[in-house]
Amino acid sequence: MYKGQPVPSQTFASARAKVGDGKSVTVTVPENTTIESGKFYLLSGFFGAAVQSVTTQAGETAQIELLIEQAEYETDQISTTQAFKVGTPIYWNDSTKKLTETATDNRLVGRVTAEKDANNVIYFLLGPQ
Repeated sequence: MYKGQPVPSQTFASARAKVGDGKSVTVTVPENTTIESGKFYLLSGFFGAAVQSVTTQAGETAQIELLIEQAEYETDQISTTQAFKVGTPIYWNDSTKKLTETATDNRLVGRVTAEKDANNVIYFLLGPQ
């Protein structure tokens, strides 16, 4: 406590500090799941790109890093029957494990920045988590 000031004040030690830049997060891979590096997944409530591959068996889980940085990404992991024009909001369909233009029952994950090309590849801006 500091005395002699117009209003007495007291300081407290804080044990909180920055632990990362928020560009990736460690998530749990559930049992009976195959994760491929470079593909997109929704795991532990986070959507992003896996930075390593892993396969879990029955009764087994694993930890991996998921890249969640708000940045522009390239992918062919899309519903190929849709247009994916620039500016279109895109969603994650967890059943098909693909990006879609369909909002119903899917999670909003970003917006198209380069439309679908002849190889079914798009660029998109990943939204904040």
